[in-house]
Amino acid sequence: MAQLHATLRRTATAPLRKGHRVHHHSAAVVPSSGDPGNEVPAPTWSATVGRFVWDLPRNVLILLLKAYRKVVSPLYGQVCRFFPSCSAYALEAVTVHGAVKGSWLAAKRLAKCHPWNAGGVDHVPAGHRHWPEGRTPTIVVLNNPDQFLAAQADEEGRPAA
Repeated sequence: MAQLHATLRRTATAPLRKGHRVHHHSAAVVPSSGDPGNEVPAPTWSATVGRFVWDLPRNVLILLLKAYRKVVSPLYGQVCRFFPSCSAYALEAVTVHGAVKGSWLAAKRLAKCHPWNAGGVDHVPAGHRHWPEGRTPTIVVLNNPDQFLAAQADEEGRPAA
């Protein structure tokens, strides 16, 4: 399993999930022509503050989920009846869908976690977000090994297994 995690982390490119789009939050892009009239202006101070405030709830939840996974989750061991585990599911849901919808998806998943449910594979639904090539969050790659190992095998020209 550790080898799988290492292989998935080394994956340089990850396919974009259907229905996602790339969000660009970067600073100014300077065209190569050297013409100062073609430069894209840098984001304003209010746009930067607005983006920070908009992302704050999601980032706080991600921080709390990562802390839970580092501190509390190892104390329980591998007891989750689902793949990915409930905490990994919640982390991916908040990362992909944001604080509100991600929290709702995580709460629905936790409601399924009881002794009368057999468990199984339960992936986070695809969202409307894409990451630039090579910038897919690690949690998304680790929770979807079938997609990313297949992409790596296609790039190397050999089967994934």
